[in-house]
Amino acid sequence: MKPIQQIKQPILKEMELFEEKFKESMVSSAPLLNRITYYIVRRKGKQMRPMFVFLIAKLVSEGGFDERTYRGASIVELIHTATLVHDDVVDDSNRRRGFFSINALWKNKIAVLVGDYLLSKGLLLSIDHEDFDLLKLISIAVREMSEGELLQIEKARKLDITEAIYFEIIRKKTATLIAACCSIGAASVGADEETVQEMREFGELIGTAFQIKDDLFDYSDDKIGKPTGIDIKEKKMTLPLIYTLNHCSRKERAWLINSIKKHNKDKKRVKEIIAFVKENGGIEYTQQKMHEYKDKAVAILEKYPDSEYKKSLFTMIDYVVERKI
Repeated sequence: MKPIQQIKQPILKEMELFEEKFKESMVSSAPLLNRITYYIVRRKGKQMRPMFVFLIAKLVSEGGFDERTYRGASIVELIHTATLVHDDVVDDSNRRRGFFSINALWKNKIAVLVGDYLLSKGLLLSIDHEDFDLLKLISIAVREMSEGELLQIEKARKLDITEAIYFEIIRKKTATLIAACCSIGAASVGADEETVQEMREFGELIGTAFQIKDDLFDYSDDKIGKPTGIDIKEKKMTLPLIYTLNHCSRKERAWLINSIKKHNKDKKRVKEIIAFVKENGGIEYTQQKMHEYKDKAVAILEKYPDSEYKKSLFTMIDYVVERKI
């Protein structure tokens, strides 16, 4: 059984029911919108976010939850999908998970309006049911994701990202959404504030490990569905590169920065950068950091009573750091 199927096992029925509820939450009176949202639903990814919501809700309530948890998962997916649609417009990207993006098929204007529509549906779903606590948690995540993206754009121009700024960017860009899923899962079943915050921290730790793993793919020799060196070509300052820049001679640092700024499209030079990072301990250091975050997440989970949900979350943590794509 694949890791994702193993993780889903204790919440299979809930995930099936969620899919129906999520489809319902997207329905519009505009036929064009319904065609586009149908296209979005049919091309869903691994659905890790609703899985986090459900598994955390089950973990902290010891097995039970109601409509509020389904709404929490729908709010997360609606607002997350809205940000992805807008991201593809911002990045001028024609592909999403191997399929054509909304802007590639229906152009930018329609894509932006669809993103706005999904955002409003997420807001109304929570407001109509007075789930203001859940709305606050997801709104914080969207604010932080925007700040993280802007911080990365600003720093990429100068290539002056320190390790502290790097972790601030990935906390906001990636980890904050998984943190929102976990805190929403806990809040949706009426967990106390301390538990909600602990689950937020748990999600943040896993989200950070997830992004560090993504950074490592850029230096991988395996076939992973995206070419290696893509982050270098896009001038993204990832942890292996930041570590190497901080631990090499002034001359080597000047060569690295010049290579990223002016030769980032040169395949031979990109290969040389990757080899240099590997030779100078960038990969080992990054793997060590990833495992530190993983271990902290495991320590939080250890405190909770044993259950099939806890076991699934342990599998999820292993999957995040061991995955091949």
